[in-house]
Amino acid sequence: MTKQTARERLARAAFELFDERGYEQTTVDDIADRAGVGRTTFFRHYRSKEEVIFPDHDRLLARIDGRLTTSSSGTALVAVSDAVRLVLLHYLEEGDLARRRYALTSKVPALRDREIASVARYQRLFREFIAGWMGDSGASSLRAELMSAAVVAAHNHVLRRWLRGDSADPVAEVDAAMRDVIGLFPVADPAASPAAPGTTVVAFSTGKGLDALLPELRRLLEGDG
Repeated sequence: MTKQTARERLARAAFELFDERGYEQTTVDDIADRAGVGRTTFFRHYRSKEEVIFPDHDRLLARIDGRLTTSSSGTALVAVSDAVRLVLLHYLEEGDLARRRYALTSKVPALRDREIASVARYQRLFREFIAGWMGDSGASSLRAELMSAAVVAAHNHVLRRWLRGDSADPVAEVDAAMRDVIGLFPVADPAASPAAPGTTVVAFSTGKGLDALLPELRRLLEGDG
């Protein structure tokens, strides 16, 4: 069995105590004592007992930002889907810890507020990326706002299903959910080249013969009329 680090022991001790005594009744000293370390060691790994529950958001946000910023305009939507999958996989890797966090935040209003604030940070990151990809206009700004909200809602829907034990294949579900989201917001690639010069033909009915019409059509197409 792999020996647990001090950080892992602290997290395990914290959740045990939260289950036994309740979040509000558990102190930093309680957690340190249960983990067999000193108070100084606790603060070397976590800034507060709240951070034991939400320890990795900054690192995860950096990973998401890295995936988004390495994409090109032509792969922007693929990058958004990949970034959403990254977030989901993070929770799946946490396993039981993610489920215990979900149960705890469902019961403690202060933790629920912290979780809502964290979700807002993810949504802002997606919104800023999507807005930059779509271009700077009023209509694009609104579409970016709506799309980022839909992206986060789709992820959270699948994540909560997995946390409740209702999803056997959350990765496949989140991929399908993202296809649905992208389908709701059909957009032209902002980097796409303008259409190549060509000829637009308009069909109409006339009593003139083709030989009589051709010179007139040629004159119009050449811009002489």
